[in-house]
Amino acid sequence: MRLCAALSLALIGGFALSPVRAAQPLEPVTCPAAVADVTCYRGQDDNGSYILAGVPKAWDGVLVVHAHGGPRLAPITPDYSSKDFERFSEFVRDGHAFVAASYRRPGYGARMAAEDIENARKAFVAKFGKPRRTIMHGQSWGGDVGARVIELYAVAPDGARNYDGALLTSGVIAGGTRTYNPRIDLRALFQYYCHSLPKPDEPQYDLGIGLPADSKLNQKELRARFDACTGDNLAAAQRSPEQSRALSEMAALTRIPERALFSHLSWATFLFRDIAMHITGGKSPFGNVGVVYRGSSDDDRLNREVPRVTADPQARAWLAYDSDPTGQIAIPVLTLHAIDDPTAAVENEAAYRDTVEHAGNARLLVQTFAREHVHSKLSPPLYPAELDALLAWIDKGERPTPQAVLDRCHAKQHAFPGDCTIDPAYQVAPFLSRSWPRTP
Repeated sequence: MRLCAALSLALIGGFALSPVRAAQPLEPVTCPAAVADVTCYRGQDDNGSYILAGVPKAWDGVLVVHAHGGPRLAPITPDYSSKDFERFSEFVRDGHAFVAASYRRPGYGARMAAEDIENARKAFVAKFGKPRRTIMHGQSWGGDVGARVIELYAVAPDGARNYDGALLTSGVIAGGTRTYNPRIDLRALFQYYCHSLPKPDEPQYDLGIGLPADSKLNQKELRARFDACTGDNLAAAQRSPEQSRALSEMAALTRIPERALFSHLSWATFLFRDIAMHITGGKSPFGNVGVVYRGSSDDDRLNREVPRVTADPQARAWLAYDSDPTGQIAIPVLTLHAIDDPTAAVENEAAYRDTVEHAGNARLLVQTFAREHVHSKLSPPLYPAELDALLAWIDKGERPTPQAVLDRCHAKQHAFPGDCTIDPAYQVAPFLSRSWPRTP
C-alpha cells in the first residue's frame, strides 16, 4: 500500500514524469566572461539537466554545489547556470570549485531539482574525484531545494557523507505550503480591489491554480491589468484615489512592499499554474479560508466580499511532500538572509528554525541576518565569510556566532570590497507575524 501511495504521488503529482536522455560527461568549455583563473566544464545528466562546473587553478579541495532560485519558467538552455556562476563568483575567487545544475525542466519541483543537484555533484566527483569538503549552497527557492538535498542525499546509504555542510542564502525555506500564503492572499485581494484576474467576462477559475492550463494570458497583459488597477506605472500624484487605495492596502494587507507587489502577483499567477500542472494534479494547494484581514479602509466589507480559496487537502499534501523541509539534517547548516528581503520574507528563517528545532537538530543550525533591502545578491564579502565560518565549524568544531561571521567579513573586505552588514543582535520575528493564520 505504501508503494502504491508513493507511485500515486509520483504519477499524479508529477515527480517522475521527466523524459530520460543520454548523459553527456563534463567537458571543457569557455568560462563566463566575469570569471577569471578558472577552468570551466559543461555536461548533461540522464534527465536532461545541464551541468556547469568551474575549478580554480589553485583549488583548495572545497566544492560548492549550487542550487539556483526561481523557480524559473524560461526554457532550459546549456548556459542556464552561467549568470549564477558569475553572481556568486566569490566562491571560485576564494579558491573553491563550483558546480550547478539547470534542472531538467523549467518550473516547480523541489525533489526533482534536488535530484538534479545531486546528479551534478556526482558528475563532478566522476570527473575530479571526491573533494576534501562538499558544501551545499542554495539561493532563494534554491534554499528550499538545498534544504531538501541535504535531507535526502547528505548521508549515503553506507554512512559516508556526500555533503559536509550547507549554506542557505535568502532562502524560501518555510516550504511551499507556508511561504506562498502571502501570494494567495494577494491573488484574492487583487480580485477584491481590481476584479480583473479573471475579468467578469472571462471564464472563472479557482484562484489557487494561478491560471487555467490553456490560458493565453501573458506577462505583458498581466502588467497592464495591474497598472490599470493600481497606477503603479504612474507617479503617486497622478494616481486616482481608487488606485492609490488598492496599491497601498494590498501592500499593507499582504506585508509585501509596494515595489514588489507586481512580481509577487506574477508568481501567484504563472508559478501557481506551474505548481498546479506539475505538482498538485490541477488542484489548489493554497487557501485563505479563515483569514481575517485587518488594515484596510473597511475591514468588515473586505472580509465579507474577498474571494475565499479553499486548499485541496490532497494537493496540499503533494506540495508538502515535494517542498516542505522536515528538519532532518545531519550536517551543519548556516543561513544568511536580508532583514528587508522584498522577495523571500526574512520570517522564512523563523519557520525553518522551528522545523529544525522540532526535529531535535537545533545544534546543527546557525542563522545570520544582514541589514539589507535586496534578495538576489547581498554584499560580496558576506559569502566568502559565511563559507569560511561554515568550514571552520566542520573542520575545527567552531560553531559560529553572528558576531564571528561579521568579524570574518571584515577580514575578507580587502579581497572582496563591500559592506559587512551582518547584525549580530537581530532577532527574527515569528513566521505568523508575516503571514495571516488560516484554516489548513
